[in-house]
Amino acid sequence: MRIRLFGEKRRIFFIGIGGISMSSLAKMLLSSGYEVSGYDAVYGRQVQSLRNLGVEISVGGEEICGVARAEVVIYTDAIPSTDKRLVYARQENKLILSRGQLLSLLCNEFSRVISVAGSHGKTTCTAMCAHALSCTGTPFAAHIGGEDVRFDNFMMSGTEFLITEACEYKKNLSKITADSAILLNVDKDHLECYKDENELKNLFKEYLLRAKTAFVCIDDKNCRKILEEEQKISAVTFSAFDISADYIAWGIRRTKDGYTFNVTEYGKKLCCVQLRVPGRHNVLNALAAIAVLRSYGFDEKEIVKGLQGFSGVKRRFERLGNIFGAEAIADYAHHPREIEATVSTAMENGVKKNERGKIIVIFQPHTYSRTKLLMKEFIDVLQPLKNVVVYRTFSARESYDEQGSARRLAECVGAIYADNTHALETYLKATAKEGDLLLFLGAGDIYRVAQYLAR
Repeated sequence: MRIRLFGEKRRIFFIGIGGISMSSLAKMLLSSGYEVSGYDAVYGRQVQSLRNLGVEISVGGEEICGVARAEVVIYTDAIPSTDKRLVYARQENKLILSRGQLLSLLCNEFSRVISVAGSHGKTTCTAMCAHALSCTGTPFAAHIGGEDVRFDNFMMSGTEFLITEACEYKKNLSKITADSAILLNVDKDHLECYKDENELKNLFKEYLLRAKTAFVCIDDKNCRKILEEEQKISAVTFSAFDISADYIAWGIRRTKDGYTFNVTEYGKKLCCVQLRVPGRHNVLNALAAIAVLRSYGFDEKEIVKGLQGFSGVKRRFERLGNIFGAEAIADYAHHPREIEATVSTAMENGVKKNERGKIIVIFQPHTYSRTKLLMKEFIDVLQPLKNVVVYRTFSARESYDEQGSARRLAECVGAIYADNTHALETYLKATAKEGDLLLFLGAGDIYRVAQYLAR
């Protein structure tokens, strides 16, 4: 069951260990007997989670004692090349790997690898696959890019299967070779890492070509185009609309908790699924999990049981409680298409035509480059909404750029701009009322702001 990497090198240091993906990989190595330590710029839930497991982690500061003791150093792509710990590791000729390189090595430790790629939905689909596989009794590990309600961001019972996300940021997708490669959708994102959209699309194409079997959603126009352009891809297709697909979701109905739908497998009715999570897009996420696990011969009843037990991932339409009488929901949506889907889900759940009040969208842009490159798309999706607050940009790894700033976006949309928590709280106190719905959207620290206000 244990993973064995790096020969006799046992002491691993993670730079940026508090990130969801990095902390998951750290837990995987820790569970295999490695001595893990790390550093992160800020304290967060995953830092505390790892400390609870006995991992020594420094937060902030410039000390390098942790990396000095390590034999292998892992860094996240958000870490600049000038980071003191990284510079020291180079000077000492330590084995240095990026997060993507480590994940690629870990894939070789498993008998079969299922990877989930796409511009949207990766985390939820990965978690769904984990829940479905857990009901089959098969030994596996799951590397999840979010905090699943049951598994958190990692679970491991063996090395027969690895279920992992394949992220396209800085071409990390190119390091993953999977037995089964899922592609949910292809959209304009992370364009600061690519020459143009074609280069991004070609990255996804190569990802599918490397896999033994690809599982592709043909409801997405760009996914369909990839299959049309590259006949060499061995693909199983899935859809909620196209009757030519290998797996089809039909009879889709909204329920109190989520959706129910039937599944056709190669022209024959296979099963009925009841999801406990909102959002019609989750039907396709579940369908992808069904298609990939059925390809390994798993019983549909076990798969369905796992999917019906899935109750969501934090920051994916997560209910936080009440703020000034209004119900508060947090969602990771940080791309125009994701914002549109989240607002649509809120509308589906009864917040329309004054049935329960109004929707107030609090959106935090994530990075200046994304906002600048997708400014028109953000305007198109936010401008039609009546009550919008744009919260200060979560800059992550970037320097200030007025052209891609939250203030600039607010001006273009005609929205309120909030530069800090107090300004946002003041606005909501004067505006929100019982029956309203507050949507806190974004991939940055808006989640902690929402949690604070809900408390």
